[in-house]
Amino acid sequence: MVSIPRVVIAAPSSGAGKTTVATGLMAAYRQRGLQVSPHKVGPDYIDPGYHALATGRPGRNLDPVMVGEQLVAPLFLHGARGADLAVVEGVMGLFDGRGSTGEGSTAHVAHLLGAPVVLVVDASSQSTSVAALVHGFQSYDPTLDVAGVILNRVATDRHEGMLRDALEGRAEVLGVLRRDVQVETPSRHLGLVPAAERTPAAVAAVDRLGELVAAGVDLDRLQQIAATAADLDAQPWAPPVVERTHRPIVAVAGGRAFTFAYAEFSEALTAAGGEVVVVDPLRDSALPEGTGALVLPGGFPEVYTEQIMANSGFLASVREHLARQRPTYAECAGLLLLCKSLDGVEMVGHFDATAAMTSRLTLGYRTATSASDSLVGPAGTVVVGHEFHRTTVEPRAGQRPAWHLSDGTTEGFTSGTDLLASYVHVHPAAVPQLALNLVARAAS
Repeated sequence: MVSIPRVVIAAPSSGAGKTTVATGLMAAYRQRGLQVSPHKVGPDYIDPGYHALATGRPGRNLDPVMVGEQLVAPLFLHGARGADLAVVEGVMGLFDGRGSTGEGSTAHVAHLLGAPVVLVVDASSQSTSVAALVHGFQSYDPTLDVAGVILNRVATDRHEGMLRDALEGRAEVLGVLRRDVQVETPSRHLGLVPAAERTPAAVAAVDRLGELVAAGVDLDRLQQIAATAADLDAQPWAPPVVERTHRPIVAVAGGRAFTFAYAEFSEALTAAGGEVVVVDPLRDSALPEGTGALVLPGGFPEVYTEQIMANSGFLASVREHLARQRPTYAECAGLLLLCKSLDGVEMVGHFDATAAMTSRLTLGYRTATSASDSLVGPAGTVVVGHEFHRTTVEPRAGQRPAWHLSDGTTEGFTSGTDLLASYVHVHPAAVPQLALNLVARAAS
């Protein structure tokens, strides 16, 4: 049994201020000298970047849809190893899950972690009605411990007084925050701008969040609540380990354009015997010498098309890597990089297809079956992944698809067992053979 103080930060709906409060709490507790473990419910890449800035530890995701219920607690314990306190930011509204179900919801993860929940309420347009709102969330699932409330976007002292009076004897008010324009974070077509693209502005925003939350929230009381979390009967997740006399180089794209990668992926590649080297397609003139495998994660290449095209040496080295049929795995942004062009700007050109921005957001989980033998396993291997993009790739006909999706469509491209590129993101803990196969083929 493992005991780690932890609290889940939830809200009635998206936009209430979960990220503001969760990131601010992480920063505030770190400023107190605590080791804080940051977590995010669901398949989000951007919020964990801010969490990492706030805590100095990798931001990690907890997603029972993608990894299964049985891996949520082990992944949490892996990320929280050595921490004094863990803060888990929820997703959407407290009970909103996959489709019309509660699967993958904040409440689902709170149950799996045995963690108390703190509800962040946007109080900007209400007073007494806040009591009815909070009561509804408290009573909807009596088995869930909704331990307190943080009131966000409160206008004045008088407004705060009305809210506190309404909640008196009904819910414990753990803090009150007012609007602060100094910590508003710019956004773009897929949400907030990643922290990696805004440093040092992002650092200043996170520091300010920590100060704001420390001034408005009872950190001592919240820490007491976190300590009431139940012990977890689980062991920390650990990726499969392979001992190798020669550790092949696995180049993983990073930098401002490729920020969408789970922390566990590099850990799994290292455990499988690879030497992970981060390469920046905007700055590095070529892949590292001796690269045996290439990983191209998600991100925002559409924002940096001109810079990518100008880095002709890097594009040439990727083409050479592919021509030698060395193992390559690409998700979303990586797929775009391997197309002939992106928004009319020349890319690597390995696939006879073009990519372009659209106004349509594609978002959701995908149950995908491998269309042929590939880096994820033999034909017929089933995974649960996630898509999140506003681009499209055409044409798809005439290409070898990577996946058959559950809706009858196909997704992604493949050319042999050493290359898989698609819009589908997967979690490495749920697909352990991916890292093992990448490194094994790089070594051979």
